[in-house]
Amino acid sequence: MPSIRPDELAARLDDGDGPFVLDVRPESNYRRGAIDGSRNVPVYDDLRSGDDASLRRRLDEIPRDRDVVVVCKMGVVAKRATGLLREEGYDAVTLAGGMSGWNGYQRGSLSYKLRSFVWRLF
Repeated sequence: MPSIRPDELAARLDDGDGPFVLDVRPESNYRRGAIDGSRNVPVYDDLRSGDDASLRRRLDEIPRDRDVVVVCKMGVVAKRATGLLREEGYDAVTLAGGMSGWNGYQRGSLSYKLRSFVWRLF
C-alpha cells in the first residue's frame, strides 16, 4: 500500500499543495490531537473489525479531485481504508506511522528519526 512519511506530508501542507487528510480514528482520539485541517470520519473500529461498510457510506464526504492521505493511530487500519479508497478510484496513500509517527516527527523524537531512517531505506 502506498504511503507518505510525516516529513513529506508536512512539506506538502506547508507548500500549499495540501492533500485532503482523512483521519479515521474515533472522534475522542481526534479531539485529543489531530493534524491541522484534517477531517475526521470515525470509522476506525469498524475497519479494524473488517467492516468497511461505514466508510463506503461516507465516501461522499471525501473529495475525488484531491490526493487523500489516510491517518489512524499507527497506520495499520489506515492501510485498509487506503485500499478501499484506491479500489473506488481515489488517489489515496497512508500516513506512515499514523498519528504516532506524526507526533514523533513534530517532537523530533529519536524513535521517529530511527523509523524515518528505516522508511528511507525501503
